Amino acid sequence: MSILPRRKRGKQSAAAIAKFEAEKREFCDTILQISSTLDFKVSARGWGYIFENRGLITKAEFDACQRFINDRRKSGELPIDICAVDDSRAFSGVEWIDRHSTSYEAWLIVEQIKEAHLNYHHISLWDNQTFYVQMMVEKIDLRSLFEPICREFNIPIANAKGWSDINSRAAMMERFKDAEMKGLVPVLLYCGDHDPAGLNISEFMRSNMNDLSHAVGWSPDNLVIDRFGLNPDFIEAHNLTWVENLITGSGEDLANPKHDDHSKPYVQRYIQQFGIRKVEANALVIAPDAGRALCRNAIMKYVNVDAIREYRLKLDFAQEEVRMEVVRILADEMAGGAA
Repeated sequence: MSILPRRKRGKQSAAAIAKFEAEKREFCDTILQISSTLDFKVSARGWGYIFENRGLITKAEFDACQRFINDRRKSGELPIDICAVDDSRAFSGVEWIDRHSTSYEAWLIVEQIKEAHLNYHHISLWDNQTFYVQMMVEKIDLRSLFEPICREFNIPIANAKGWSDINSRAAMMERFKDAEMKGLVPVLLYCGDHDPAGLNISEFMRSNMNDLSHAVGWSPDNLVIDRFGLNPDFIEAHNLTWVENLITGSGEDLANPKHDDHSKPYVQRYIQQFGIRKVEANALVIAPDAGRALCRNAIMKYVNVDAIREYRLKLDFAQEEVRMEVVRILADEMAGGAA
């Protein structure tokens, strides 16, 4: 059974048109229903994995499903934001217009003032740690899934899609440089595809950072690169989908002997061990709880829980001091106004 609507070629009868329209509505209603149960955003590709896991489409229909979802977003039959936002292409400087009354705006300001002290951060979570951690993930689905956990530990996270951007790479290296100057061991956690490049990611990343070492003034010689997924045991345990090809994001096939990288040792090792197949990181959307546990466990290898507890106690105390000072200043202002 496939829920993906199909339109036959050639001239359509009234009955065929009505059937296709009904199937589109069912498809869109299904996405909206499933979306209401998720606590994270999924990419158009990720929706293919969710549907396949529920027996609603086949592996062979992933590309068609992705195109169909994007077409429905363009037509307005699905909300534009039904899929995760690619922040790397987002606009900045967009004008904001308040649509509510002045009294409601005043109430919002007061509510913000009540919690403004929580924005005070005078110390770093990493001050009493051994390591300093940043994270890169292969797909936007994983960023959406892992972001709340990374925020909990003040860990910068980015989609590896932006890895080619020199500014983003240099900014990450600057953070590692600052951490190392404080005596911390820099750690880069990575979760991505199970494919030749994904398993060889440590070599690629270290090489790409070495390219900027002179410009940034920092070398990744002491950087720990920890790839925590996707790995065969996790894939098997959670029945993630294998895709029967080694086609890269650029559309080229690593399994083709004519590909420039086909004969490289890392590709040949992979093919000998796993065959001409891969598991995309998007597949993790069908096991979000397990995915978040995977992420948290990877982080916990590098953080001292007692130090985090001490950090939060100190931060709470300082933020409360800020709150009390705000109360005092406002009281003085009101007393001065009354006088």
